[in-house]
Amino acid sequence: MQYLRKAIEKKRQYIIDLLVKSGSEYQHSEPALQKLTLTELEVILKNSNSCRY
Repeated sequence: MQYLRKAIEKKRQYIIDLLVKSGSEYQHSEPALQKLTLTELEVILKNSNSCRY
């Protein structure tokens, strides 16, 4: 169970880092992003990627 929690937290942090470093509107929102679930972060990432193309 501990392994699963660490894996989820690692993926959450990876997505947050991508959003913050992308220079998007999330650049200054890291504290707010930390409060979101992995699923919410994945949706935001998917939507931000699809808007770029």
